[in-house]
Amino acid sequence: QVQLTESGGGLVQAGGSLRLSCAASGRTFNKYAMGWFRQAPGKEREFVAAISWSGRNTNYADSVKGRFTISRDNAKNTTYLQMNSLKPEDTAVYYCARCLYGSNSCAGRNEYDYWGQGTQVTVSS
Repeated sequence: QVQLTESGGGLVQAGGSLRLSCAASGRTFNKYAMGWFRQAPGKEREFVAAISWSGRNTNYADSVKGRFTISRDNAKNTTYLQMNSLKPEDTAVYYCARCLYGSNSCAGRNEYDYWGQGTQVTVSS
């Protein structure tokens, strides 16, 4: 069983930054790609970013390219999402998830098997 625990959410003004962390249990963390999704009230959960098992390859939604950076530390079983230049439309619950594969191409919800409980990010204007 894999457990994913997000942290780092909070309230920030537009233009500010936050860094989310996702700590994973288990010894096979470095075999799988990891991703971040978000869900705003009344909206579908959407893909934000993914990173390959090695950390060498990343993939981003167009809405966050150039502002968000996904990274991972396999020695710490942790995935990060650095969020800069935050906008009110980034307000959502952010979830990390483990991809079924090692590639960074995971962008669909059905390609992920384990999910965290989510962390709230609120960006005020």
